[in-house]
Amino acid sequence: MSTMITLKAALRALNKNKMRSGLTALGIIIGVGAVIAMVGIGNGAKAQVEAQVASLGQNVIQVSAGSTSSRGVRQGADTAVTLTIADAEAIAEEIPDVLAVSPEVKIKTQIVTGNRNWSASVYGESADYFTIRQWPVDSGTTFTEQDVRAAAKVAVLGATAAEELFGDQEPLGEIVRIQNAPFTVIGVLKSKGTSVSGSDNDDNVIVPYTIAMKRLVGQQTNLRRINVQAANADVLSEVETQITELLRQRHRTGSGDESDFKVQSQLEIGEVATQTTRTMTLLLAAIASVSLVVGGIGIMNIMLVSVTERTREIGVRMAVGARGGDILRQFLGEALTLSSLGGLIGIAVGTGTSKLIAATQDWPTLISLDSVLIAFFFSAAVGIFFGFYPARKASRLDPIDSLRYE
Repeated sequence: MSTMITLKAALRALNKNKMRSGLTALGIIIGVGAVIAMVGIGNGAKAQVEAQVASLGQNVIQVSAGSTSSRGVRQGADTAVTLTIADAEAIAEEIPDVLAVSPEVKIKTQIVTGNRNWSASVYGESADYFTIRQWPVDSGTTFTEQDVRAAAKVAVLGATAAEELFGDQEPLGEIVRIQNAPFTVIGVLKSKGTSVSGSDNDDNVIVPYTIAMKRLVGQQTNLRRINVQAANADVLSEVETQITELLRQRHRTGSGDESDFKVQSQLEIGEVATQTTRTMTLLLAAIASVSLVVGGIGIMNIMLVSVTERTREIGVRMAVGARGGDILRQFLGEALTLSSLGGLIGIAVGTGTSKLIAATQDWPTLISLDSVLIAFFFSAAVGIFFGFYPARKASRLDPIDSLRYE
């Protein structure tokens, strides 16, 4: 019996009991639709996190202050005061594959202009910061290395900070007061959206780190972080190792002692950030797959009923020359056709559900070709697996007993 004949016979048999076939396929439709929708939600969340990691820049390494201990009590991250400007300069000068370095200090403070004020994060950075973060301006310009050396009172605003402080007014050339110090706004950055940590990338003000350390953070000499850009992705791991070795040497850290700083590449930050979404995607897919198994059990149940109802038909087919393999392929083809049709409809349902969720709940979804193909082939595999036993049972019926069956 050819594949085409088997398919036509399967469609005829399923068409005789449209309601039963439709209800049986419903389990597969729901299962496939649920898998595609849930994986789409998970993939959308993962893509969003990856975009947030990409907003850090390209080939970025972050050197953060580590933890200090007082009488055996660890104070937590960013409490060490050992990262210095000299460390940042040493990284820039002594590691060949480093393209740019930006020392960083940060405070959260109130910013005032005219009769408006807004609480935002103020970052002290070098002129290379905008290159490292690949962060262009929407209007105006960024400060220069000369501004940094001169400790110029200039500021570049994030999109959110600019909107909150100036509304529809043009901020360029205006004065903002940060801890009573006047800063001239020279640029507004393009929006970057949410950061990896979930905070607003655009709710900030960037000033030269020299003036920030001199005027805003109380003559602070230590750094919160050092942002480093490697030459390319291939040397990222090597540069990370070289930075660690250099700083341990500069800080006179013993071979058995813990580093008083933390070095993380963009790849490591991305891996940590996407781990949760990857786990969520797998969990959602696993839960949704249960309905596919339930749908497969429904197929087995209906196929067993079908074998019983068509026992006499099976006997007639065998009497006119059909072999056991022909009967096996016939019933297996019916199960496979039922699950495959259900899978195709389920793909449409899952895709539509994902788009509906994205439109109504403002939740990012991403339907990948891989998830569609996996869901479809899994539904076909369910049909074969759960349809095999009824088909095998039909193929082993005795022709004479089948003809006598009433």
